[in-house]
Amino acid sequence: MKRLSNKAIQLATVLLLSSFIVFAIGALLPGDPTVTVLGENATTQQREQLRETLGLDDPLPLRYARWIAGAVQGDLGVSLRTQEPVVMILLERVPITLQLTFLSIFLAIVVGIPMGVIAAKWRGRGVDLGISIVGLSSLAVPYFWLGILLILLFSIQLGWLPPSGHVPFFDDPLQNLRLMILPVLTVGTAMAALVMRQTRTAMLEALSQDYVRTARAKGQSETVTVLRHALRNALNPIVTVVGLQFGALMGGAVVTETIFSIPGLGRLVVDGIFNRDLAVVQGAILTIVLCVVVINLLTDLLYAWLDPRVKL
Repeated sequence: MKRLSNKAIQLATVLLLSSFIVFAIGALLPGDPTVTVLGENATTQQREQLRETLGLDDPLPLRYARWIAGAVQGDLGVSLRTQEPVVMILLERVPITLQLTFLSIFLAIVVGIPMGVIAAKWRGRGVDLGISIVGLSSLAVPYFWLGILLILLFSIQLGWLPPSGHVPFFDDPLQNLRLMILPVLTVGTAMAALVMRQTRTAMLEALSQDYVRTARAKGQSETVTVLRHALRNALNPIVTVVGLQFGALMGGAVVTETIFSIPGLGRLVVDGIFNRDLAVVQGAILTIVLCVVVINLLTDLLYAWLDPRVKL
C-alpha cells in the first residue's frame, strides 16, 4: 500500500509539472489571442482592454496559479473563439479520440500477439521471416502516408469505405464503425508490428526457460505449453509496450484525425493553435497528459495482477 501511495504521489507530481509546461508553451505561442475575439480591425485600446480583462498581461506564474486552481475544480476556462466552456468541448471530443485509440490498441493486440507467438514458435523458418518482413515494413511507413494510401485504395479505387468524417456512435453505430475502419488500420498497423516484435522477443526468452522444458517433459501438449506457460510469463513486457504506445497514439491522433477529418482531441489542438485559442489548446493537451498518466498507473497495477512477484 505504501508503494502504491508513493506511485500515486509520483504520478501527481508528473501531472503537475506537465501542466506547467503545457501552460507555459501555450502562453508563449506566437500571435495575439485578442485577434481571435475582436478581429483584425479592432483598435489598440480595445485590444488592451481585452488583454486586461483576460489577465494576459499578468506575470506567467500568477496566470498559471489561476489556471491550475480552476482546473482542479473542473474549470479550464472558456474558448476565445466560440465562448463555450472548454470542459464541455473536451467532453465532446475526448470519447472520439479514446474510441480511435482503444480500437487501434485492440487491433494491435489481436494481430500482434498471435503473430509474435507464431514467429517465436517457428523461429528461423519461412513463417518467421515473412512475419518479420511484414512487421518491419509496417513500422517503416509513416502514419500520414499509410492513411493516404488506404483512402486511395479502399475509398477512391474500390469504393468500399467512406474516406473521412465522423458520426457519433449512438446516432448510427454501423456508420460510426465504418468511418473508423481506415483510421484504425492506419494507427493500429504500426502498433501491431511493435507488439509483434516485443511478443516474439519475450516468447523466445520464455521458451528457453526451465519451466517450459519441464512442462514438455511432463507430456503437456505444445499448445498448452506455449500459451499457458510461455505466453503468460511473457506478458509483462508486452503490457509495457502497449502502455507506452497509448501515449504515442494519443499524440499521434493529431495527424490521423486531420487526415480523416475526425473531430477528436488531435484535431481540436490543431484548430486551437491556428485560431490562437489558448484555453482550448492548454485544456486539450492537459487532458492527453492526464490520460497517459492514468494509463501508466493502470499498467503498473496490471503488472502486479499478471505477476504477483511484482511489488508496486
